[in-house]
Formats: sequence, structure tokens, C-alpha cells
Amino acid sequence: MDTNAVLDIGYDALVLAAKLSAPLLLTALGIGFLISLFQSVTQIQEVTLSFVPKAIGVGLALLIAGHWMIQESISFTNGLFERIPTLLGG
Repeated sequence: MDTNAVLDIGYDALVLAAKLSAPLLLTALGIGFLISLFQSVTQIQEVTLSFVPKAIGVGLALLIAGHWMIQESISFTNGLFERIPTLLGG
């Protein structure tokens, strides 16, 4: 196993992590922005106000994108298993 193979696997893992975390992070970011905009317009400065909508939004995003996330993880893992013979020099 050479360094290029290790770097390739590491790069693929980082891309997969970014793809899997993007729906949840973008949902939390969008809801947080809307809540902070609402707080600044109404001058309500309650810190805990954004927690419940973010939790609900991330939960819904997980329900919607969860199947896709699992399929991507399974595909990546199957790809790693298929690479094993070539990584061992066979």
C-alpha cells in the first residue's frame, strides 16, 4: 500500500464527511440565521429561543436525508472493501 492510496482514501473520507454533514449543518445554519434575524427585529434577546427550532429542523433534515446518508456510507464502505485486494498488492 503506497502513500497515494492512503491519501486517496483519506480524501474520499473527508469528502464523504462533508457531504453527510452538509444537510444538517446547513439546516441549523439557516434556522439559526432566521431566528437571529427575528430576534434582532423584535429585540428579544433570549439565548435559548433558537435551540428548539434548530433541534426540530435538524431532526426533520435527518429524517429526510437519513436514507441518502446511510446509502452513501454503505457505498463508501463497499468501495473500501472492493479496494482491499489492490491495496494489498494483489
